[in-house]
Amino acid sequence: MFAVQRSRQQSHRSGCPIGIMLDMLGDPWTLLVVRDLMFMGNRTFGEFLLSGEGIASNILSDRLCRLEANEIVEKRRDPADARRLIYALTEKGIGLAPVLVEMILWAVEHEDTGAPPKMIRAIRSDKAAFIGGLRSAWRAARRGRVSR
Repeated sequence: MFAVQRSRQQSHRSGCPIGIMLDMLGDPWTLLVVRDLMFMGNRTFGEFLLSGEGIASNILSDRLCRLEANEIVEKRRDPADARRLIYALTEKGIGLAPVLVEMILWAVEHEDTGAPPKMIRAIRSDKAAFIGGLRSAWRAARRGRVSR
């Protein structure tokens, strides 16, 4: 159905869009790191470790490296503490917002979840506005950061 094409930047098994996405995001830990950046405001390695999912530090380190290699996440030194790295979604990363919002809605529709009811009401009330709010917060955070 989809022609096999190889990207110069990243090698994928095929040109299938779903396959490419799975190559980049196809394990639970990777999407949970993106979730933590997008919805929880986590930005440091320690914050990711404390997010409640129980990710091991070596797995977290690997997933952050993969996300950076796929240009979904970028890292920089914390201006307040040069020993610490701060992670942030890139434009490509925040572009996942509609996908994650749909995943949230699907899960809430079919399972009991711990999703905040207020957030679910906001998404159901005006999905575009909710996603727009995520993008606005992302842009504000990018403007506020110190250049490398």
